Amino acid sequence: MRPSQRAFDEMRSVTLERNVARYAEGSCLVKFGETHVLCTASLEDKPPMWLRGQGRGWVTAEYSMLPRATATRTRREVTAGKPSGRTQEIQRLIGRSLRAVVDLQALGERQITIDCDVLQADGGTRTAAITGAWIALHDCLKWMRGRSIIKDMPIRDHVAAISCGVSRGMAVLDLDYAEDSVAETDANFVMTGSGGLVEIQATAEGAIFTEDQLAAMMGLARNGIARLVDMQKTAVA
Repeated sequence: MRPSQRAFDEMRSVTLERNVARYAEGSCLVKFGETHVLCTASLEDKPPMWLRGQGRGWVTAEYSMLPRATATRTRREVTAGKPSGRTQEIQRLIGRSLRAVVDLQALGERQITIDCDVLQADGGTRTAAITGAWIALHDCLKWMRGRSIIKDMPIRDHVAAISCGVSRGMAVLDLDYAEDSVAETDANFVMTGSGGLVEIQATAEGAIFTEDQLAAMMGLARNGIARLVDMQKTAVA
């Protein structure tokens, strides 16, 4: 039995709460069990400097973890003068995931920045962030369309993410920290609503994994992400 007493294919309780930040053009508080991430979308009416004059926009992301998001206080990265390698990796992943489903040409010469702030961490912060970031982005684009800033919604599909792993020789879905910290394999899957793959991150932590185990994790992730996309559809309906 898993530490959480869940079945191998059972996700944690997931909630997606919209419009939680008063000033942001789009926002979502996403909860995967005890992992809570606040995602906000901010519109800037110009693209990054390197993209100016090209007639298209940009979607980017920043990620951070509050000092007491974990059991012991973590030093704010701003005091260190730069984000850690882990932070840079995660925020680039979030940005890539969102851009995969946005028509940047239709966005025009504008930039949307998604801020993902981890309020509480219990494993799977990056996957929760991607899933909630899509909601914040969607609502920002809807805000823009409602004010005739853009004519049509430039978002082409949903995107969501989930973690999988191999624990005690078995493929399992949506690991919390207690399971992730001792799992033999740790993996993250990002997929679109139509089932397309955006990114797969898989690492052998305690033991190598087989192609059969990778296929098993893929199957679990596909089913889990389908459920998350259904939740996104319900949230924005």
